Amino acid sequence: MSVRRSKGFTLVELMVTLVVLGVLAAIAFPNFRGTIRSNRVSTSNNELVGMLSLARSEAIRNKQGGGVCASTQGLACDGNWSDGLMAWSDLDGNGSFNGADTVLRFARGSTDLAVTGPTPASIAFDARGRRRSAANQQILLAPAACKAGESNRTLTVNLSGQVRVVRGTCS
Repeated sequence: MSVRRSKGFTLVELMVTLVVLGVLAAIAFPNFRGTIRSNRVSTSNNELVGMLSLARSEAIRNKQGGGVCASTQGLACDGNWSDGLMAWSDLDGNGSFNGADTVLRFARGSTDLAVTGPTPASIAFDARGRRRSAANQQILLAPAACKAGESNRTLTVNLSGQVRVVRGTCS
C-alpha cells in the first residue's frame, strides 16, 4: 500500500478560493470608497486648519497681518477655494495679498473635494491675530460627489481669529 502526499492545491480548491475572495471584495469595496472619501475630507480639514493657524501666528509675529486665500498656482489670490489654498504674510499691512507679501505655504486643490468659502476668496488677520472681516467666515469641505451619509466639515473663523470645526454629513 503506497501513500501519496499532496504537494499543492487542486484546480477546484483554487477556483473556490478565488470565488470567495471575489465575493468578499465586492462587498467591501463600496465601504472602502466611503472610508477613502472621509479620510480625504479629514486630511483637507487638517491642512486648512494648519494654514489658518500659520497665517494667524505669522500675522501676530510680523505685527502687520497675514491670511489664507484661494489660489491656483500659489503666486496670487486667484481662482476659487477648490483650486488650491495659499497662506501668506501681509508685510505691508493692507489686508490683501500683493507682490510685496511673502507666501508661507501653498496646497493644491483636489478634483475629488468640493471646497466653498467666503467671497472674496480670502480670510485675512490683523496684527493682533483677529480676523479683518466683520462677520464670521465659513469654509465647507465635502466630497465632490457628496452622497447622503458621507462626512463633511464646516470650518468657522470667528472675530477673534479662532477656528471652530463642525462635523456633518451630506444630505
